[in-house]
Amino acid sequence: MPKRFNWQLGREMEYPFDAPAPERQVAYVFDTNKCIECQTCTVACKTCWTSGKGQETVFWNNVETKPFGGYPLAWDMKLMEMTPPAKWDRTGLRTPTVFELDGEKKPPRGHRPDVDDYSAPNLGEDDITGAVNLGEHFSGVHPLWMFYLARICNHCDHPACLASCPRKAIYKRSEDGIVLVDQERCRGYQECIRACPYKKVFFNLISRVSEKCIGCYPRVEAGEVALCVESCIGKIRLHGFLTSAGDPRPDNPLDYIVKIRRLALPLLPQAGTGPNVYYIPPVHVPGEFLEQLFGPGVESSRRLYRNLKDDRRLLGALMLFGATDRIITRFEVRDDLALGWDVDGEEVARVPFTEPTYVRSHWDDRFGAYRHNTT
Repeated sequence: MPKRFNWQLGREMEYPFDAPAPERQVAYVFDTNKCIECQTCTVACKTCWTSGKGQETVFWNNVETKPFGGYPLAWDMKLMEMTPPAKWDRTGLRTPTVFELDGEKKPPRGHRPDVDDYSAPNLGEDDITGAVNLGEHFSGVHPLWMFYLARICNHCDHPACLASCPRKAIYKRSEDGIVLVDQERCRGYQECIRACPYKKVFFNLISRVSEKCIGCYPRVEAGEVALCVESCIGKIRLHGFLTSAGDPRPDNPLDYIVKIRRLALPLLPQAGTGPNVYYIPPVHVPGEFLEQLFGPGVESSRRLYRNLKDDRRLLGALMLFGATDRIITRFEVRDDLALGWDVDGEEVARVPFTEPTYVRSHWDDRFGAYRHNTT
């Protein structure tokens, strides 16, 4: 089986197909500390892409509550049950990926969810084991906790869905790394659903073919961010491209946040697929739980996040979240501003570090009236 280098694991790994890296790799950063699970992203994606027949239980984008929620049901727990506990050392992952588990059997290892597993997209929402004592949330990590995890297709470097498809109906675009299903070739064998560790490929019971997040590629081709990114009212998302050929660029906000500063981490990197949705871990959740989800860089990431006020360049990159509907390919921190440019070199974002404050007089000369409780 061919060997491919997985930079998230720090080593080469087995993967059934050897293909060149895309010209650039689509990627996303989600800040879990800012997500309020309003589901605006879910609704935007659902109404645009999966509102047809047979798509009633298809959610390319969903937001679930950890530790008790998951869609489909217990997708992450079932993955962990069938794989050995991840073991990391200073050089990287020492345990096998889903592509290296079964010896002579065709990889990758996985499971196919039951139909009932898709029946409750909000199971476990806001579940917590008890009430937080008064003021306890100011102390940092406390014994009672939950957080929201927004999920879409990871458009992986080494997609398990692609590796498992007997029809070769799944492919990774060379121009941007987006992973798509050729529905004319698909025959509904559902091997992709079984193989995907994140369960982000779905089966349409009416059309009898597999469907998955298309990365909003019509928008990407026009230089615009995905719908889930544009609609996010909490501004927790940044959408752009990682440099796939050559060294990461410090002026690329995705490269800077993910590869240079390592603030954002991949979800379940031990699976080996090389996911390209990266998360800033929540600061209030026990590290032992988070390391199961995001690997060994959690504490380093949280230290960076807590000290953002003293790191203007990194803070400036994060201020660009939700600042424009255009994909930012270059950024700069200049004086009291975070600036962003699109692929055409046009400035599309200009965000001040300090928002101006205006205090209006209580007496309004124009209307001859007093204002109350307004500033």
